[in-house]
Amino acid sequence: MKLCMSIFATMALVAVCLDGGARAASAPEECDVPQSMVESDSDLPRATEEAKERHRLDISVIGTGSSALAGPDGASFAYPARLDDALKARLPGADIKVTTHVQPRATTASMLEGLGKILSDDKPALVIWQAGTADALSGIEPEDFRSSLDDGVATIQAAGADVILMNMQYSPRTEAMLDVSAYADVMRVVAQQRGAVLFDRLAIMHYWNDAGAFDLYAATKKYDMARRVHECIGWALASQIINAAHLDAVRMQTTR
Repeated sequence: MKLCMSIFATMALVAVCLDGGARAASAPEECDVPQSMVESDSDLPRATEEAKERHRLDISVIGTGSSALAGPDGASFAYPARLDDALKARLPGADIKVTTHVQPRATTASMLEGLGKILSDDKPALVIWQAGTADALSGIEPEDFRSSLDDGVATIQAAGADVILMNMQYSPRTEAMLDVSAYADVMRVVAQQRGAVLFDRLAIMHYWNDAGAFDLYAATKKYDMARRVHECIGWALASQIINAAHLDAVRMQTTR
């Protein structure tokens, strides 16, 4: 239990809010990732239909603590809000709505309980489901995690929404204490089997750390890096959605 609490505290450094500031109109250079990291073999047909025919895109983000930033204005700087801004900047002809449902430390099985209500209330064309970390910290068996995740993806798709699975954060400070590779593998397999898209946050953050864009190992009481990481996640996620849904600003403007 002490180990789990310590890991939660350490990983929270990547998910803490800082004081305010103006939002960027375009992705910072440090957010760059190889194109292959934001491409997918699967498409987002429901998102494509809604964006091109209705000129809107309703997205539900379901996640645990790493989908949020602490503080009274934390939601404004967490990646769901940054995704909303990035999509609005890149798809100016579309009405974008990102609704966030954060359940701190919730396992995938427990998140299933409220999934039906979220789908009924939001009626999203796309659900971004961030999972895996709480299951790893709670010692959930990978096979049990796979079963819950598969059931959840099936439920989302049956409701008529596309799915993007987002895996865990990369933290070089905790990787020796917590091996998340089995859970990351499960998410990749479920995405492939269900025709969902995988946003490989683990690999993307690993890339940023190795490239020197962010020093994710350094311990600091300053939280500016947390906001910058969330900013970059939002922009990378927007790129993946636009790629997988085959959208671009020119089409959105000329078909309106």
